Amino acid sequence: MFTGIVQGVAEVGAITDRTGLRSFELVFPSGFDQGLEIGASVACDGVCLTVTALPQPGRARFDVMQQSLALTTLGSLKVGDPLNVERAARDGAEIGGHPISGHVDCMARVLEVRRPENNHVLRIEMPASHRRYVFAKGYVAINGASLTVAEADRAAGWFEVWLIPETLRMTTFGAKQAGDALNIEIERGTQVMVDTVRDTLSERLGPLWPALEELLARQGTPVMETLAPPRPTLPRDGG
Repeated sequence: MFTGIVQGVAEVGAITDRTGLRSFELVFPSGFDQGLEIGASVACDGVCLTVTALPQPGRARFDVMQQSLALTTLGSLKVGDPLNVERAARDGAEIGGHPISGHVDCMARVLEVRRPENNHVLRIEMPASHRRYVFAKGYVAINGASLTVAEADRAAGWFEVWLIPETLRMTTFGAKQAGDALNIEIERGTQVMVDTVRDTLSERLGPLWPALEELLARQGTPVMETLAPPRPTLPRDGG
């Protein structure tokens, strides 16, 4: 488990491709790897990965399967690219953000970047499959960082997060531009609540739901996204 408080920015030092597998060698910020061992978990841009080798101080190697490469931003990484990293939480650790599993649910894209004084705003386009889980003042993990949703328009398909200078200093968000892809992990408590309500309503309405849906559409009322079918969660890579 992770806390969603990014501990630094690592850099891709090397990439090795093998059949069905890609290995990343990451270069960590000073002191990040103190006590790190083979088999330990590290959140890399929000994806829980397992350390498979420690080639030298300040570096670690991770193996990533093809499914994760296809369904997260890890598949587009190149040598020299930066990414957010966090060590697995220890027993008794302060949860400064919210509990994060390292299981990425989907990818989203930056729609717009605004820079009001002393702030940095990302407007993010959320895929329709997961919009129902995003609420203003709720939590979401973006590239491994626990962030509060400032505004959300589920009908339009976007939400916004506001980032303070300290967050920009400790993460890669300051360099993100419109069109960039992001890894998203939904807050699990929100997901359970929404899915439970959706399933309960679906069971009670049964065959009446298509007719109600059609009626709402004719009246111009947005269809309740909470009744859309769920999408499977991407498993993490050994973390």
